[in-house]
Amino acid sequence: MKRLVRRFRTLPIRARLSMLVAAAVAFAVAAVSVTCWFIVQGKLYDQVDTQLDGANVRLGQQEITALLAACPKEASDSSDSMRPRDYYVQVVKSDGTVCVFSDSAGVVKVTGHDKSVAADPDPGVNTFHNSTDSDGNDVRVRTTPLLVGGFGPSTQLYPDYALVLGVSLKETQNTLNDLALILLLVSGIGVLGAGAAGLAVARAGLRPVDKLTEAVEHVARTEDLGVRIPVEDDSDDEVARLSRSFNSMTASLANSRELQQQLIADAGHELRTPLTSLRTNIELLTRSEETGRPLPEADRKALLASVKAQMTELAALIGDLQELSRSEGQRGERVQVVSLEDTVESALRRARLRGPELTITASIDPWYTRAEPAALERAVVNILDNAVKFSPEGGVIDVRLSGGVLTVRDHGPGIPTEELPHVFDRFWRSPSARALPGSGLGLSIVARTVEQAGGQVTLAHADGGGTVATVRLPGAPTPPPEDPATAL
Repeated sequence: MKRLVRRFRTLPIRARLSMLVAAAVAFAVAAVSVTCWFIVQGKLYDQVDTQLDGANVRLGQQEITALLAACPKEASDSSDSMRPRDYYVQVVKSDGTVCVFSDSAGVVKVTGHDKSVAADPDPGVNTFHNSTDSDGNDVRVRTTPLLVGGFGPSTQLYPDYALVLGVSLKETQNTLNDLALILLLVSGIGVLGAGAAGLAVARAGLRPVDKLTEAVEHVARTEDLGVRIPVEDDSDDEVARLSRSFNSMTASLANSRELQQQLIADAGHELRTPLTSLRTNIELLTRSEETGRPLPEADRKALLASVKAQMTELAALIGDLQELSRSEGQRGERVQVVSLEDTVESALRRARLRGPELTITASIDPWYTRAEPAALERAVVNILDNAVKFSPEGGVIDVRLSGGVLTVRDHGPGIPTEELPHVFDRFWRSPSARALPGSGLGLSIVARTVEQAGGQVTLAHADGGGTVATVRLPGAPTPPPEDPATAL
């Protein structure tokens, strides 16, 4: 049985559907056919019983006396008997002795029903049952107590005897056999038709799945993510939803691949400049050593300082690329409740070290949000680094945190209006800032981190000059008591 189940599971879906439909129809047709056959059988038996009830069988006193006297021998015919010769007529004693009339159609085998009626006669009770004659033919039998003279005052009851009246079931069985054959043929045709219809329905229903399979195989074979499965706009069944999901998946993969290729191209472009500068400086130092012509101490120190700066820029660029390449699953595992107040304080300490000549004022209120601690601190540090980078010497940077809204305002040259839509793009740098250190990934990391925390970040012109960065994060001014996900 297990082998058959495993074999069934390996069949194609359309074959399994066809077989299931055919099996369901076969079960339903079999149940209806069997029920119909038994109902017809009951109706036919009722007709035979009615026929036995209406049979013209009259027994006279002399005939019964002669029969019982000759029993168990066969009694002779009597002129008072008016019985059809296609009936079985006999008298049964409670001990099973049979007395058969000479004009009976045969001898019916005695059953327990017959003996019980003879042993305990009740004039008002008729017992109908099936039996067989001496030749093995089926017979429908009516067994009654043996009465002479009919019902009434002149009725004489013969105790310990019963009258058995039977009729052959040959015609009834022929009818039932014909009916069974017809039902079997109709059932077979119905099952075959259901199987064919199930196969046709399965093919029609699975045609979109076939298209989806072909599309998946095409993508696996050619890596062409531009494949789309046509879906009707008003269709909302499971196959249509699956097709839409596949189209959405391939579109997302195509977009991801495009972004990946763009990231690789931009990273290669950004890495080329510091690597070229590093190679040039190292070649100068190497050549001076090989030729025995040492560089002046001032030039040598300048070259080493340039190499160190380029190495720092490369390390920052690689770190930014690693941050952007991390998957959503890796980030989601590290998300927890974070004190934005502590995060901003830590970022401020680093910003003051990088801009000791600047004045950084801060007004920070408590706020708790759900985010990845390291990523959130990096995002705040990037915002403050931009403010430090573009602030004039001796300038002021204002930092405010209130109600989950963090604002960082500098008094630098500001960002041109036409450049504001691009400030969060990867590797984008303002033409006026390309001479300054940086990879162009800082604000892109800020935008991604804030969005993953469920917040928003914007850059805008500040009143009186400069730029103001605004970060809005969901959360609460107090930490959650137990469940952070529920409290925030």
